[in-house]
Amino acid sequence: MAVTQATQTMEAVAVTPGQAQSARMVTMPRPAVAPGRLLMRVLEVGIDGTDTEINNAQYGEAPAGSDFLVIGHEGLSRVEAVGEGVRGFSAGDLVVATVRRPDGCANCQAGESDMCLTGRYTERGIRGAHGYMAQFYDEVPDFLVKIPPELRSFAVLLEPLSVVEKAVFQAWKIQERLVWQPKRAVILGAGTIGVLAAILLRLRGLEVHVYATTPEDDDRARLVGSLGAAYHDVNRHPLAGLAEELGQIDYILEATGVSSVAFQAIGAVGVDGVVCLVGISGGNRQIEVPGDQLNLRLVIGNRVVFGSVNANRRYFEMGVQHFEEGQRRWPGIFERLITRRVPFNDFRSALDRRPTDIKTLLTIGG
Repeated sequence: MAVTQATQTMEAVAVTPGQAQSARMVTMPRPAVAPGRLLMRVLEVGIDGTDTEINNAQYGEAPAGSDFLVIGHEGLSRVEAVGEGVRGFSAGDLVVATVRRPDGCANCQAGESDMCLTGRYTERGIRGAHGYMAQFYDEVPDFLVKIPPELRSFAVLLEPLSVVEKAVFQAWKIQERLVWQPKRAVILGAGTIGVLAAILLRLRGLEVHVYATTPEDDDRARLVGSLGAAYHDVNRHPLAGLAEELGQIDYILEATGVSSVAFQAIGAVGVDGVVCLVGISGGNRQIEVPGDQLNLRLVIGNRVVFGSVNANRRYFEMGVQHFEEGQRRWPGIFERLITRRVPFNDFRSALDRRPTDIKTLLTIGG
């Protein structure tokens, strides 16, 4: 897989959008080092549900003029070369790139492409732009976040952490509407997002409860417990009794993407509480909900429900800060989320998500 100066090609993992199980290795031109841009050598890429769903043809959009999409949106890279006119970066710097690229709407122009008004954005590895599951990519400095060398072993987790950063920051921003002193938080789901949320909320000093489907002697449960948070197996602690079991719940982060769970969260949050939905429900399943009761609870209890997706640069920068804080408080905690490292040429194994996986990394460069 070595890239040579003679051929100036590279290898990447790509899919044909709309064609299930089409992930394959492709050879494509290696980006040139252009003025105002940087060339990055990809070190490793995190695999998440988005990658497997794109490979299952649930969504995904190739760039204009291409019949394939290079996937991967959680990438850690090293600066290979710096184009003319670029300041603040040097060859050898570690970087994580953001995912979404703006269109011309007012929010995008203000640096908040995650709040795009038109929906005409592109997203690396997802929609209209090649991703990071390749040996190289090029980018402008605005979308690159520098990583301190001491965070190298787990910095690839920055993209999912940025999603949690936004979900928490926005909730606390919303709650500036009242005098709010949250004490208890619930996280639904114990995937990467759920565990990172537990870390972030414990750093804020909240009592944290994580509910998931894996048993209470699972590695995830032990990881959550090491934070001083509580882990609950929903088979033993059904969500229908969540409020009765815990009492007042000030904040709920729903990270399962299961619509029935989302509505249970809305029904369980306490007075003046807030629910953030970050899980995406695919398909067209219909469920029956107690609409009148939910409406009454939301109105009478001043409760808030909001959705959050993607994250702009400032949340990535917050994540770097919280990486450092979390590592000081619980040394080695972030490395424990990485359960598999898979070689580049074994990408199919990486895309085959296993029940024991928290985060699988595809290792690409040295």
